[in-house]
Amino acid sequence: MVFMATIGFAVARLRNLFGVVMLTSIFSLTAAALYVVLDAVDVAFTEAAVGAGISTVLMLGTLALTTSEEKHLESRKPWLALGLVIITGAVLVYGTFDMPPYGDPTSVIHHHVVPRYLEKSGQEIGIPNVVTSVLASYRGYDTLGEVFVIFTAALGVLLIIGRPQRGRRRTLRMGVGEMRLGMSRNVILRVLSKLLIPFILVFALYVQWHGDFGPGGGFQAGVIFAAGFILYALIFDVDMSRMVVPTWATRLCLALGVLLYAGVGMAGIFLGGNFLNYNVLASEPTSGQHLGILLVEFGVGLTVAAAMITIFYTFARQEH
Repeated sequence: MVFMATIGFAVARLRNLFGVVMLTSIFSLTAAALYVVLDAVDVAFTEAAVGAGISTVLMLGTLALTTSEEKHLESRKPWLALGLVIITGAVLVYGTFDMPPYGDPTSVIHHHVVPRYLEKSGQEIGIPNVVTSVLASYRGYDTLGEVFVIFTAALGVLLIIGRPQRGRRRTLRMGVGEMRLGMSRNVILRVLSKLLIPFILVFALYVQWHGDFGPGGGFQAGVIFAAGFILYALIFDVDMSRMVVPTWATRLCLALGVLLYAGVGMAGIFLGGNFLNYNVLASEPTSGQHLGILLVEFGVGLTVAAAMITIFYTFARQEH
C-alpha cells in the first residue's frame, strides 16, 4: 500500500507521459501483488492482464499518435480541484466504515451464497475452479451483462470516431511521433517482439482453456491475445497488423462472441431448460455444465480480444 501511494504521488507530479504510463503499469502490477496476498488470485490475474498489460499497450499507442510531454496549463482555481478531491476521498473513506473487518467470520457474505458455492459447486458444476463456476454458471447473467458492456464500448468508439468523414484524409495511419519511430527502428525491440509474440499468443490460449482448473478464463485470455497483436502493430506497422487480422474480421468476431454467449443460453431454452442453464446441453448435468462453460468462456474471450483490437484500430486511423 505504501508503494502504491508513492507511485500515485509520482504519477501526479510527472509531466513526462511516457513515465506516467510506465508508473501506472507498475501501480497495477503492485495492486495485482496485493490481491495475491489477499488470496484473490483470479482478480490479481485480471488486474495484471488489464491494468499492467493491455492498458499500458493502449496508452503507448496513444502516445504514438500524440506526444510524450504533457502541456503545462495554468489553472486559475487549483484549490477548487484539491478541495473536490479531498471531499470525494472523504466520502469514499466514510463508505468503508460500514464494511466488516477483513477476515471477519461473522460477515454476512460468509453465511449465504458463499457456503453454497463452496459446498455444492463440485457436485453441481464439476470443475475445480469455483471462481469460474460462479462467473460462468451461477452468475451467468452478470457475466453476459459484462460482455454486452464490452461490446457496447467498442461499438461506441466505432460510432464516435470510427466513421470516415467526407473530405478527411486517412492516409496517415499512425502519426509520425517520436516514440513510434523509435520503436520501429529499434532492432532489439523488433527481434525480441518476434520471439515473444508467439509465446504471448500461446499463453493466451492456455489461459483460455485452463480457466476451469485454475486462474484464468475468457476475460484474461482475450486481453492477452489482443495485447500480442497490438504490440506487433506498435513495433512494426498497423497496416501489417491489419493484413494478419483485418478490420472486418475483428468486427465480425466482436458480434460473434456476444451471439455465442447468448446462443448458448437460448439453446438451453430450446432443449427444455432455462436460459443459461447448461444442464440440458448434454446427457449428464455436469457434462452439460462443462460444455456450456467452455462455449461461453470462448465467447467472452472472442468479444474481449475483438473489442480491444477494434478500439486500437479505430484510434490508429486518426491523423497526427
